[in-house]
Amino acid sequence: MKKTALSISLLAALALGSAHAATVVKIATISPLSGSSSNLGLQIKNGAQLAVNEMKPQFAKAGMTLELVAYDDQGDAATGTAAARRVGADKSILGVVGTLNSGVAIPASAVLAPSHVVMVSPANTNEKVTDRGLKNMNRICARDDSQGPAGADFLLDTLKAKRIYVLNDKTPYGQGLSEQAEKELKAKGATIVQSEGVAAEERDFTAIITKLQALKPDAIYFGGLYGQVGPFAKQLRDKGIQTPIIGGDGYDSDDLVKLAGTGATNIYFTTVAPPVDAVPAAKAVAANFKKTFGSDIQGFGVMGYDAAKVVLQGILNASKAAGNKAPTRTQVETVVRAGTYNVLTGQVKFDKNGDRTSAKMYVIAVKDGNRSTAGTVTITRK
Repeated sequence: MKKTALSISLLAALALGSAHAATVVKIATISPLSGSSSNLGLQIKNGAQLAVNEMKPQFAKAGMTLELVAYDDQGDAATGTAAARRVGADKSILGVVGTLNSGVAIPASAVLAPSHVVMVSPANTNEKVTDRGLKNMNRICARDDSQGPAGADFLLDTLKAKRIYVLNDKTPYGQGLSEQAEKELKAKGATIVQSEGVAAEERDFTAIITKLQALKPDAIYFGGLYGQVGPFAKQLRDKGIQTPIIGGDGYDSDDLVKLAGTGATNIYFTTVAPPVDAVPAAKAVAANFKKTFGSDIQGFGVMGYDAAKVVLQGILNASKAAGNKAPTRTQVETVVRAGTYNVLTGQVKFDKNGDRTSAKMYVIAVKDGNRSTAGTVTITRK
């Protein structure tokens, strides 16, 4: 009799505890955590993790236990799409921060759209990311049709280049960026001595360097990522060619300098991710990042943090609107798109397609292995 009474009491206590247990709510990151662009992908993941760590108490007050799940897309569309399917299957995941590569974001967001899993991208710049009109896809960075022209204008106005060799890595990111830069260059009277693509996996640039020696352009616009541009710069400089190289935010990694070695000079890039010293509000976050992860926060760490803050605040806002309970994915999707958020990089508001209405672009110069800010441009979308 005593054992039975004890068992009943224990079951009752467990049932009572279960009734008051916090609802587990997750957000996910999808970014390259391995491979040639893992440095940037890890910055996004760690930036988002920092935001999650900071906001756990707010979620706890709202009766929710907050967690982050990180998926490695390896910078590959098929891998990223598979990760998106896993996200869709986990009903506790209410939002995604990611991706790094536009070629991954486009199919991944399409997979998540029917499940109404909101995505807030810290990095994707290809126009198609948001121009498809998906309700779940948003970004806090500028687009290629802003970034490409910004790089082209820098080539013409600051570097005074007139004859440009255009190269891309045959990915949606690299192609889109180079096409927009080339369009702007042609519109402003520059001569494109040659425009071609090279596979993103290529690391032997002998044939291209031979062409460059013959064509003698004033500058090279290369739409690609640091893992490829670094070796390209090294091989180019080793041949004694000091022609300026310019590209987009795919260069924005400390590993660019490591891979380029002594060739890390006369390189410029536009980036949607700010230099940390250009964001005064990021000082405390940078210190916390260093303490937590043992490494310095970079531009995409700041953007990952901001993108996560938007997703998390959106979830809290949706929870409040739903009567202080865990919201549905559809509720979060709707609230995120309609909200206004104050983050490290300023105010975030989205237009009807999910583009940030006002985003900044930075021009960074790499000379003798050192980085410095060469200019800032504000991009406004109506």
